[in-house]
Amino acid sequence: MFEAVCMMGGLGIIVGAGLAAASKIFYVYVDPLILAVDDVLPGANCGGCGKPGCAANAEAIVAGEAAPNSCVAAGPEVAEAIAAIMGVSIEAKEPDFAKTGCTYGVAEADTKFIYDGLSDCKAAAMLSGGMKVCSIGCLGLGSCIKACPFDAISMGPHGLPVVDEKLCTGCGTCERVCPKNIIKLSSVTRRILREYTTEDCTTPCQRSCPAGINISAYVGHIAKKNYHEAVQVIKERNPFPTIIGRICPRPCEDSCRRQLADEPVAINFLKRFAADYEKETGSRILPYKAPDTGKKIAVIGGGVEGLSTSFFAARLGHEPTIFEAGSKLGGILRTAIAKYRLSDEILDWDIEGVMEMGVNAETGKTLGRDFTIASILKEGFESVFIATGGWDSRLSRAKESLIEEQIPGAFLLLDFINKAKENSITCSSDVVIVGGGSIAVDAAMACKDMYAKNITIIFRETQGEVQIENEDIEKASDNGIKIIFNSAMGKIYGQENELSEIECIDLKNRSTNNITVKTLIFASGRFPELIFMKTGADSESDDSAEKAYDGRWEGFEPYKPPASNSEAGLFAKGDVITDYGAAIKAIAAGRRAAASIHKAMYNIPLSLPENVLTLETFVQDVYHLENVEPMPRKIMPVCSSQDLEDCSDIEMGFDEETAVKEAERCLQCGLICYKHS
Repeated sequence: MFEAVCMMGGLGIIVGAGLAAASKIFYVYVDPLILAVDDVLPGANCGGCGKPGCAANAEAIVAGEAAPNSCVAAGPEVAEAIAAIMGVSIEAKEPDFAKTGCTYGVAEADTKFIYDGLSDCKAAAMLSGGMKVCSIGCLGLGSCIKACPFDAISMGPHGLPVVDEKLCTGCGTCERVCPKNIIKLSSVTRRILREYTTEDCTTPCQRSCPAGINISAYVGHIAKKNYHEAVQVIKERNPFPTIIGRICPRPCEDSCRRQLADEPVAINFLKRFAADYEKETGSRILPYKAPDTGKKIAVIGGGVEGLSTSFFAARLGHEPTIFEAGSKLGGILRTAIAKYRLSDEILDWDIEGVMEMGVNAETGKTLGRDFTIASILKEGFESVFIATGGWDSRLSRAKESLIEEQIPGAFLLLDFINKAKENSITCSSDVVIVGGGSIAVDAAMACKDMYAKNITIIFRETQGEVQIENEDIEKASDNGIKIIFNSAMGKIYGQENELSEIECIDLKNRSTNNITVKTLIFASGRFPELIFMKTGADSESDDSAEKAYDGRWEGFEPYKPPASNSEAGLFAKGDVITDYGAAIKAIAAGRRAAASIHKAMYNIPLSLPENVLTLETFVQDVYHLENVEPMPRKIMPVCSSQDLEDCSDIEMGFDEETAVKEAERCLQCGLICYKHS
């Protein structure tokens, strides 16, 4: 008995020692901060945060890889509790909702595939691509319904999933299980930042519209007399519906599928009808906005692009302020278009709508004279965007005889050449000239006469492509002027009111190097559209204090239009080098600028997806219509020549009956689908 007790005791001592050693060897430290955050999280483990469970999300929050409000299954009180634990503040979070992007379901498809024995969309998609007829159409097997952890999705009567926004938390589970990318998360921010891809169900008119307006949606609302909703859809991508309804060149109508049967739908006249409805009611219809971020943005130029940039920036939750050199906003729309086509009353109505979104404006303020890029950044603005327009805009400001130095040390080539002849301009020792052909050599020689030491000319073209004589190249070389071919200017750097460097991009291999520059000359009709942001800070003595801005900044261009996505550097193919050819194109550029500013502030890459949609992209399409009864297009009534002096518009606009009948002509297209009459 005693021996047994001793043996058991000895075994206990050995096991205890082993366990003690194991605890030292295999001990796993758990950060009490992670435990505290994990305790606050609801424990739903839904995966909506993108992490495999709440514990993983807690680790990500503590590591700074996820925000305190990243949990989609919890309310704002949980986010506030986590923020208190972390000792940080949080911005208001914009809700995400799942949204279907398909127009027609299986029930309405011309050709139906029956997937015997399959009840999962992913499996069906793997079976011969899972096509009905449309390569991206919804398969209708309801995998998103089964996957939703919050029972927020059901199958609608047309064979498409329907989302209950009251139950949807924006967790994205449905988006992840959909093999056709039919159901996606949607929000104001996502819709503004988004460029269409080949995975989206787009219509021919929508693809042709520079602003990408969902045309079939607003025309469909007009047909149903839902005019308020029609205006909401238009203003998703166009802040000037009343203006554009009068002056747009209407590229969308050139692509309208209805013309395969008879004539295109009067898309732009219907836009005008909806916009005029808003104006006549006197009740402003404002699109949705994201929660306030408290971030201030400066936009230089109160023309169409500057106003559009501010409009979309305000919808993203920021606080934009427009600085306009003239006495009124509107740019060349106010000076270059006949009043019988665009009256001041119409122009002011749409501009007032932009201002009501939370946009501020200061007129009579000129960049380079009344303030500088550095001074604006020092005033607490997160970024500065230049949208001052081209030569036409400058003439409207009556500034053609004055040199505008909007960017420190930067001039337009035409200005520089003219003033050099008058001996009324100087340059620094380090000069870079971007583009200009043989005239660039003339400018370089003028700089040489002003004792510039380092002069560089950058051409996008190769030596064989550039329009410059060999004699000019030899003259430049003999005078120590360096010419770089097949290269482009990228970013621009400076401090306070001086330039310091530019980024030079080798277009052959996309390598970059920086060039010292104090004087920069652009061979274009306008200053490039650049976004300026702070790059430098000095720590104060108190480590907990905010860092003070030391005046350093960098300028970079917004991401390029999808058609020029593969290009690099300024003044590439597709970049605007003078005023825009149409206001609708300037609106599109304004949205891209606002999206680029937002992405830059939140460190989101500016690159576009490889499958971004352009007018040259091959997509499924329809080249023949069946069972569509011809229906003549409604004619816009015009003011008679006798009454022209009393007419505010030469085109009178549609009345309600005409607008509804014209809207009913729309085929309500999808990618290849349309309603058969």
